[in-house]
Amino acid sequence: MPFVLDASVALTWMMSDEEHPVAALAFERARRDFATVPAIWWYEVRNMLVMNERRGRISVADSNQALLDMSRMRIRIDAFQDHVNLPGLARQYQLTVYDAAYLELAIRNLLPLATLDKALRTAAEAAGVPLLA
Repeated sequence: MPFVLDASVALTWMMSDEEHPVAALAFERARRDFATVPAIWWYEVRNMLVMNERRGRISVADSNQALLDMSRMRIRIDAFQDHVNLPGLARQYQLTVYDAAYLELAIRNLLPLATLDKALRTAAEAAGVPLLA
């Protein structure tokens, strides 16, 4: 079954010193099916890699390889942007608009959400969105 993939989970895949059961489950699911992401996802992933390069956690070469590996995965970008409901979700659940984009995508497509973000997990539970666990 498809699912919505948050950047926090994808980062765990790319960092050799991080592990999480939700990230491992999402990785296995993405190998069998596909993950869907809002358009902001690629920017978030790239930003997290660059930030971790600056912190010395990952090399530029490893960062570039991670992006290449991710581009080969079954990840579909949902380009639709709900300009009306997205700010309302952010307000209702006290999320950033960026995080609300993941919640909106899961709600609109009736998909479970894979995230390690505590606020987003709480919002998903409150909104009745199933979490990948």
